[in-house]
Amino acid sequence: MSLNTSHTNTSITKNIEGQEFKLHPVAKWLKTAIFASIASTTAFTLHAQEAQNVTDENEAELEVIDVVGTRRTIQDQIAIKRESTTVVDGLSSEDIGDLPALSIGEALESITGAASHRENGGATEITIRGLGPFLSATHINGRQATNGSGDRSVNFSQFPSELVKKVAIYKTQDASMIEGGVAGVISLETVQPLDFGKQRFQGEIKANYNPDEGNVDNSLQGDLGFRGTFSYVDQFEFDNGQALGVSFGVQRQDISQPEAEYRSSSPTGSSLWACLNDPTNTNEGFYRSSAGDCEDQVNGSSNQGYDTEIDPETGKAVSDTSPYAWTGSSRSFRQNETSDERDALFLALQFQPSEAWDINFDAQVSDRIQQESRHDLIFLQKRAIPGLTGPTLVTNSVGGILHWEGQDRIESAGEQFSREENYRGYGLNVEHYATDALTINFDVSYSKTEREELQVSNRGRTADRQFFSWDMGENIPNFTVTNIDLTDISNFTDSLRTRIDRENTRDNEIKSARLDFEYALDGEVFTSVQAGLRTSELSFTQYGGSQGNGSRNEYTLDTSNTTALEVLESCQKDFPESDFLSEVSDGNLVTHVDSEGNVIDSGTGSSWATYDNLCFSRAVAASQGAEFAYPELEYENSGTIDVTEKTNSAYVMTSYDTEMFGKLVRGNFGVRVVDTEVTSIGFRNTFDVVADDLGVLSLVTGDSLERIEGGGDYTEVLPSFNLVVNYSDEILLRGGIYRGMSRADPADMGYSRTFQTDDDIAPTSLSDLLVGVNGSGNPNTQPLMSWNYDVAFEWYPNEDSIFAFGFYYKQFQGGFQQQTVLENFEIDGETFALPVTNSVTTDDEADLFGIETSIAYRWDNGIGIKIGYNYADTDFEFEDSLYGDTFITDLDGNTTQLTAGIIPPGSVPGFSEHVFSSQLYYQIGDLDTAIIYKYRSEYFQPYTSNGTRLRYVDEVGVWEARASYKINKNIRVKVEAINLFSAPKSQDYYVQGNLGEVNDYGPRLFAGVSVKY
Repeated sequence: MSLNTSHTNTSITKNIEGQEFKLHPVAKWLKTAIFASIASTTAFTLHAQEAQNVTDENEAELEVIDVVGTRRTIQDQIAIKRESTTVVDGLSSEDIGDLPALSIGEALESITGAASHRENGGATEITIRGLGPFLSATHINGRQATNGSGDRSVNFSQFPSELVKKVAIYKTQDASMIEGGVAGVISLETVQPLDFGKQRFQGEIKANYNPDEGNVDNSLQGDLGFRGTFSYVDQFEFDNGQALGVSFGVQRQDISQPEAEYRSSSPTGSSLWACLNDPTNTNEGFYRSSAGDCEDQVNGSSNQGYDTEIDPETGKAVSDTSPYAWTGSSRSFRQNETSDERDALFLALQFQPSEAWDINFDAQVSDRIQQESRHDLIFLQKRAIPGLTGPTLVTNSVGGILHWEGQDRIESAGEQFSREENYRGYGLNVEHYATDALTINFDVSYSKTEREELQVSNRGRTADRQFFSWDMGENIPNFTVTNIDLTDISNFTDSLRTRIDRENTRDNEIKSARLDFEYALDGEVFTSVQAGLRTSELSFTQYGGSQGNGSRNEYTLDTSNTTALEVLESCQKDFPESDFLSEVSDGNLVTHVDSEGNVIDSGTGSSWATYDNLCFSRAVAASQGAEFAYPELEYENSGTIDVTEKTNSAYVMTSYDTEMFGKLVRGNFGVRVVDTEVTSIGFRNTFDVVADDLGVLSLVTGDSLERIEGGGDYTEVLPSFNLVVNYSDEILLRGGIYRGMSRADPADMGYSRTFQTDDDIAPTSLSDLLVGVNGSGNPNTQPLMSWNYDVAFEWYPNEDSIFAFGFYYKQFQGGFQQQTVLENFEIDGETFALPVTNSVTTDDEADLFGIETSIAYRWDNGIGIKIGYNYADTDFEFEDSLYGDTFITDLDGNTTQLTAGIIPPGSVPGFSEHVFSSQLYYQIGDLDTAIIYKYRSEYFQPYTSNGTRLRYVDEVGVWEARASYKINKNIRVKVEAINLFSAPKSQDYYVQGNLGEVNDYGPRLFAGVSVKY
């Protein structure tokens, strides 16, 4: 670390897992001594030069320029990377609130190799090196974080960037780090007030304006939103040598998140099919001789779609070589009125009763409510019309429809949706410097996320099937309707219905404790030995109800009490948005024509008849004498998932710092042992075994529920090795090897089991009666393991510049496949081993190769650049469970192919081949500006409701910009924008080229002022 006449280098602090980002007091004293020594040496040199040049100048001064803003942030990124013993990239800020991003997700996206999945126009889940979030782990102050999604990813939009001081991504690991990240570990760190070392009052207020919101008459939010943040940091020293530090931050956010959508039916298995498109087949598909549904294989139906099951006589799919096209049950437009409210509080207390003790308590609280009032225009599209739909159909090379004609009902639908998510995180860390050599660290933490979703779904539809057609435009379809005005509410008076749902109510809780020891060595090679123990308990509960993952109250209109038109007219509202979807459409969304094809002005445009959702729902419920109310959930329910995961781990690690072959060498090596036990609780109906007069047995289902329990366990050994070679003062060579693991998502480890019986053989014993088990969820799912190798070359010409190039290789062990295993069940006092088929982790191997480069440079005129790029390639395959190649392994280990797929497999969930980020900044004097571009190539994103189906998010590039001006030492004004050029998010279902959904968000603009004192 150096100090010269032009700038000060950024201090590198160390903290994750006792390894990075936090200086011990001894190190702080040493740092102070080094600074004093360098400063005095520099002063002495300057004094000597002054004496020699006394005729030229009378006095020389040591000038120290405080580097701030974007330049300081990039300097910190460079310094964090350079000083670490692992492959790591990070961001830090001088003060709370100075991270250069509107959210943690946006901040992480600026790190090389990181990209986000976008929801509501902002960054949410983060991928590392193009690998999905389920392969990563997230720690807050070195501790695991919970979420409300049922997986192990974290929604980073939950946490305000203004209250986080540092973010980092660890791409290689050491033995001291909590296991769980094959792709890497994301670390968030809040301020430690004594280490911060100065008093700071800081307030910031930002106004939010979204241009698309200006077109919306929003019942939930006004055109302007705001985001207000206040933080306070202080230290108190006492006469007895004790010290107390306090850090406190609060934020209130109240904004809109406009979103306009085109949607097709989702690939969940019940609404999107590969419909046969064979002109010679008039019995089924698009060319059927009688009007009817065009869908997939349905038991007992005369209308059959593409059959992927293996024909035992040919060894191929039953429908092999049959042409097909992807048709959903509907296509629709959705207009949204939105609101996003969040209250956050971060607190830290640091107490040092003596030089030997450092006690830290921290807390993070976040309460968020997202609301949407949705208005849908839905064109039902299952029905094929003889002589019309098939002959006029136009498709692309993968079966995606480009032109469709037919006859079906049209709906004006609506939804009122809200999601409440509450996060609580608490931690206590006690560090004791027992001797000059021995440091003991004890940490205990608690994290909990609660989520609940409430939804009202309404429907009004046309009484008759209407003729309509659509053509695929550049981004979304445009529809033509015949002799029906969709802006007239009286056209939607059939089948009025409301559904009132409470669903996806989840609790995710983590309790953990760890004890670490570090002993400093006096050797010339080995500098310290670290060891530690950790125990944690993760619990995940999703409450069941009448609808499996929730409960529903459903009412249809009782026309004996009121008419449909009365309900619709009393609740009708004007279409809430002008220029709806204009950024992605080629013209009018709907064109109204007469029977001769002449355009009718009325009903032509980009709107339709809409109504107030709550008014509609209350009126329909009241027609049946019911009151509007959300249903209750219950723990003891067959849809409940209750998973407990207990983990114990231990590690030992040695650090080294020496000289070899004339080069300074440092790093560490160690091993971590992890033991995990999973217990999963479910509920099923009770049953009685009943014998008739002939002694034939049968199962009779009872009215009550019984508790059932399953589980699994595994033990893994995770060695690691990290090496840094100081080839010269400016060049580093870096390498790392570690074995990583990623656990199954908690929601996939439920335990639902029901018995299969064989009543045809007149069973007289339980072993004859019970032939198997139907089950979902597998608590014995083994983790996905990988060996990970990294090498890198890093050149640091100066504090503003870096050129880093790295190569990495990951070898995965594990895939996903259906397998039959035996599970033990106790029935009438006897234990039976019965076969159950479920998803398991296989022993398949797959490889992933990647390169990663980071470049930063600054010119003397104040212009600077930063570029990050990641390329990856893998042979990992993820087969769709409906239209991919699927297999099953029986009890004897024999594998049989069940289906021959018609779509190529996906890759690792979340995998992108290319991830690129760039930043061009100009900082001179008090003006600081930057423009940012982020790109991510297409990737496979599993459905939350059915993670076995393929859904692709298309490639996208997003621009952001920010600028700030420092009025004086206390006041700075800022403007920021994300999604500057309104890049939409588009998704394809089953196969790329079959458009499924387009989300248009528009830009998000913020302007504000921050005050520091």
